[in-house]
Amino acid sequence: MNGYDRRHFLTSTVGAGAAAATQWLQPRVTAAGQPKERIKVGQIGIGHNHASAKMATLRKLADQYEVVGIVEPDPEWRKKRGHDPAYRDLTWMTEDQLFDTKGLRAVAVETDVCDLVATAARCIDAGMHMHLDKPGGESLAPFQKVLDEAGRRGLSVQMGYMYRNNPAIQFCTRAVRAGWLGRIFEVHAVMSRQQPLAYRQWLSQFRGGTMYIFGGHLIDLVVAMLGKPDRVTPYQRQTQPDVNLYDNGLAVLEYPQATAAIRTAALEVEGYQRRQLTVCGDEGTIDIRPLEPPQLRLALSKPRDSFQPGYQQVALPPMPGRYDDQLIEWAQVIRGEIANPYPLAHERIVQEVLLSASGYPLE
Repeated sequence: MNGYDRRHFLTSTVGAGAAAATQWLQPRVTAAGQPKERIKVGQIGIGHNHASAKMATLRKLADQYEVVGIVEPDPEWRKKRGHDPAYRDLTWMTEDQLFDTKGLRAVAVETDVCDLVATAARCIDAGMHMHLDKPGGESLAPFQKVLDEAGRRGLSVQMGYMYRNNPAIQFCTRAVRAGWLGRIFEVHAVMSRQQPLAYRQWLSQFRGGTMYIFGGHLIDLVVAMLGKPDRVTPYQRQTQPDVNLYDNGLAVLEYPQATAAIRTAALEVEGYQRRQLTVCGDEGTIDIRPLEPPQLRLALSKPRDSFQPGYQQVALPPMPGRYDDQLIEWAQVIRGEIANPYPLAHERIVQEVLLSASGYPLE
């Protein structure tokens, strides 16, 4: 399976990898041949670094979503980013106007990081399904309250952890769950880059530093594969002296038979190229590096499906875009076509582990 009957492995067991990479271009139709419901959606905030790309993706997925407008009350953000092509010809409105839009069902929360959770709470109070960019705040209680209220109201919350629908990550997660790698004993995950002074100054407002901003992406993957760790130990360091910032973070997640090392830094030259996830078991290893565009090598001690023992490169389907499959999945959850693959309990565990890994006390 060095090409794609490997596609069968992804589509039949994971669901959103290879299949979504081809099907996202096709109109979604019901059994009666009519287009499926387009979900009315708005976006609050343009201050998050993923905001414009998220809006561009929502607009591209026109068979899934009808974008009704965008909210940004801060004139400084409007001045800095409001002219991005992703927002061209959209209606700018107040938050109240957005919530009052007839038929609105969903909101993407893309504010600056410090405003994410408070905005999320208002969205849930307004009865909206929500895509919430990360991370989920520097305190667990407000985030937990958002999740609890969403659960009470039957609303979905999709966190903006962008690697979930990456085909290499999905292959890895399924291989772990299927037992291909045997007993997992080691995970090594890195998400770093070299950040300019202005970004590091912005980052210094968060006591958790780079681990708080970047570590959740990796912790999300580890928790999906191994569950909640027994213990989390942070090792925070400041390397560059010009900004008071933990710019170099390591967290160790401990499990009964395994350890996972999570590393983040704001000073690695060409760090994008070494963003990686390596999962080792006593019957095999998966090494994904870089994470985008994904490259995956698989080592096995014995044949699995039509993969052979030893190391081999796994051919992956192309990604249509970083967020396409994730936002298609969100639409399917909102319409009730699938259960949320990342339920509220998972989001809570990820946030708790992230805070511990970043050195925050848990209430």
